[in-house]
Amino acid sequence: MSAEQEIPVDVAGIAFDPKKKSPVVILRDAAAERVLPIWVGSFEANAIIAEKEHVKSPRPMTHDLLKRVVLTLGAAVNRVVITEIRDNTFYAELHLVYGEDEILVDCRPSDGIALALRFNAPIFVAESVLAFEESKQQSAVLNTEDLSRFLDGLTPDDFEKR
Repeated sequence: MSAEQEIPVDVAGIAFDPKKKSPVVILRDAAAERVLPIWVGSFEANAIIAEKEHVKSPRPMTHDLLKRVVLTLGAAVNRVVITEIRDNTFYAELHLVYGEDEILVDCRPSDGIALALRFNAPIFVAESVLAFEESKQQSAVLNTEDLSRFLDGLTPDDFEKR
């Protein structure tokens, strides 16, 4: 576990990215100044939505089953930390408490979020992950501004046949 600052976040919602045809979990820091979009699978998005909306399934779903297993073994989820982004893939750790021991388990952020919600455990994001995503978002804004300036500079003569 690194000494990097971990920023508490909440699940602000789930959106749908029509370009990638994929759900996106939107995490927001407590000050609501920064957001972190994480593309997830449909199953994981449904598991997160179901828990946020307090929808209970007649039979346990995968994340509900995992919660039962963890509790049956006498452990609990203490927190989830999204630790890094590498090659456009987010990595996370599930922090389990078992007696006086803390056990770290590598997990996908979507599974970690679904379990954190079921255990009412906090979710954190490493500062470096938020900073990286913030720089990507600023770059996208700059690219949009460049495009806007280019379009503003066009005249009808630019569209004549050649």
